Amino acid sequence: MMDFQEFDTDLEDWNALRAGTPIAGLLIGNGASRAVWEDFAYDSLFENARSVEEKPLSPSELSVFDALQTQSFEQVLGALKTTSRVNKALAVSSAAPRNRYYAIKEALINTVHAVHIPWRLVQPAALSQINQELRHYRTVFTSNYDLLNYWAIQHDAEGLDDLFRGDDPSFDISRSSSERTRVLYLHGGLHLVRNQDGTARKLNATEGTLLGNFAINNTLKTLDDVPLFVNEGPVADKLKTIRGSDYLSFCYQQLLGHGDALCIFGHNLGPQDSHLVEAIRLAAPKALAISIYPRSKAFIQHQKRHYAKLFEGVATTLRFFDAKSHALGKPELSVPVER
Repeated sequence: MMDFQEFDTDLEDWNALRAGTPIAGLLIGNGASRAVWEDFAYDSLFENARSVEEKPLSPSELSVFDALQTQSFEQVLGALKTTSRVNKALAVSSAAPRNRYYAIKEALINTVHAVHIPWRLVQPAALSQINQELRHYRTVFTSNYDLLNYWAIQHDAEGLDDLFRGDDPSFDISRSSSERTRVLYLHGGLHLVRNQDGTARKLNATEGTLLGNFAINNTLKTLDDVPLFVNEGPVADKLKTIRGSDYLSFCYQQLLGHGDALCIFGHNLGPQDSHLVEAIRLAAPKALAISIYPRSKAFIQHQKRHYAKLFEGVATTLRFFDAKSHALGKPELSVPVER
């Protein structure tokens, strides 16, 4: 067993590490998004929605979350959508659940726009750099639901595959094999929606209009699409949403089966992500290359202890590298936040 007191403060250079160790997979966390836009550093989208300046969640809307015992927008919006349709079929007024649906979705929209980098500030050079880095791996897993990776793929999609195909791009597990780099959204994304039957679909939109379209709250009598993403909250919430989606379940199973060397970038793997830790532990990759941002020597040692404890007892080699030496952590990616 490794003595946690003996960790040094050395961090490897990513390029040197990769040159000597083939890395087949990449797991991207919130740190990759923060490297571009510091406002992605929020703790909880649900908590932000309670206090966002423009139309925060009201007590009546919060009561729906309480009734369902969840902080998941996807679960609440899905439940309200189903309730409204059932009421309509039974000739019972569907106005109350429909109104709550749109109010909660509007709070979600306002919250996302309060923290998300605007398309007009995204630099093509940054998208190109992210795009080129993704191509180095056989499989890219990301738990981020923002649009940065989506935009990077749209920048040049050749050689990359998100497994959504067709004129109305949908996920079909029977067509999930690919010779290209697979990009899998473990927690969904703002560009994905859940159909009534639980299947997943990708929204058709150009890079510049997708975030803008997310701001449109359809006020027609029929309910619109439920965004498919797992926001911050208890692990039980996340697993419930994952199990309720064929696409998210597939992505999670792929992580469970990833036995090749894996790079973990920008992911603290805190208690809220214990399901991801468990998946990696069960997969037992040949090696884990983990990024650490060198804030201080004490911080480096603390992070090494943290990850060593998470993967204690797993027959996996741990390697730690400087996050700033990785293409996804380069300082030049950072865009100043507008205040």
